[in-house]
Amino acid sequence: MPPVRYAEGAFPPEGRLDWPQLIPMIGPASAALARYDELLATIPGPDVLLSPLATQEAVLSSRIEGTQATMGEVLGFEAGERTASPERQHDIHEILNYRAAMRAAVADLGTLPLCQRVILTAHEVLLSGVRGAGKSPGAYRRVPNWIGPPGSSSEDATYVPIGADKLPLAMDTWERYLHADTPDLLVQLAILHAEFEALHPFLDGNGRLGRMLVPLFLWQRGLIRQPVSYISAYLEERRDRYYESLLRVSRDDDWTGWCQLFLGAVKAQAEDNRTKVKAIFNLHEETTRWFASVTRSQGAIDALRWLFANPIFSSSRFAVATGSPRRTALRWIATLHDRGIVREITTGDGRRPRILVFPELLNIVEGREVF
Repeated sequence: MPPVRYAEGAFPPEGRLDWPQLIPMIGPASAALARYDELLATIPGPDVLLSPLATQEAVLSSRIEGTQATMGEVLGFEAGERTASPERQHDIHEILNYRAAMRAAVADLGTLPLCQRVILTAHEVLLSGVRGAGKSPGAYRRVPNWIGPPGSSSEDATYVPIGADKLPLAMDTWERYLHADTPDLLVQLAILHAEFEALHPFLDGNGRLGRMLVPLFLWQRGLIRQPVSYISAYLEERRDRYYESLLRVSRDDDWTGWCQLFLGAVKAQAEDNRTKVKAIFNLHEETTRWFASVTRSQGAIDALRWLFANPIFSSSRFAVATGSPRRTALRWIATLHDRGIVREITTGDGRRPRILVFPELLNIVEGREVF
């Protein structure tokens, strides 16, 4: 069976969309996103309190591309655990790069609009020092590439994107559409994501960057007040359908089917994110009230907030990061441990630190009992 090839001249497709099929889905997706955003407005400093959700997104988006590391392994590695295999450590570094690339993009968007320059910088961070480091970080590909089984040629590939010689002009067209006025922003975002994946502008990292685009676009266009709306959990659970829907865009011009999948993902993930954020906020409020009454220290409250951003941590890092005297920090950890809020997962010795986990928070983020 011949490969599906990029359909030149098919972008943008708005005149060929079946709006009667999309309109019934736009309202519920927009409403779910708005309810999620209303909740975000009540969260003080959501970039800190909700950082475990950002790590989970990095884990799941990378998992779609084949990594196997879990969120617990990533956070444990940051806390000082070095028990993972070399292959798993490679996965962890790719996930950490995803998170760093997202932070770099958010920083750039403080002075720039969402544009190719922001994406190129994020790509450079994403591939820095990991398995894709030799695949032109921060630069569009200048050679052909294709998607297929390992070792396949372009003739027996599943998909062949646009030629490298036509890529710069195609990305300019993509960027113009990024800033165009369109009938609906969510449909526009769906089209942008599909076209980015179809162009496959980089030698590596295209899927991760395309999914990173989702919260950045929603934030830049004012649909959410913080770039913390993610869809990778939905897509990872439906990976085959996700890839097939993207393939049908180029093969069958089925932009409507892809937009339907994307709108369903936005709605489902906005609802799921809202449930998790509400549970995290309630847990923070409840734990803070108790900890304040026990410690009677503002420093302890600040330390607890740090704990929500770092739910797997070493006792030594806890003291340094919170600026607390070591004896005080150890007393606070003991108080949290006695209450059952944190528990030890690695006993410290002279060679490695004591590692602790905040299980209730991580179980909320994972959506299941993991710790």
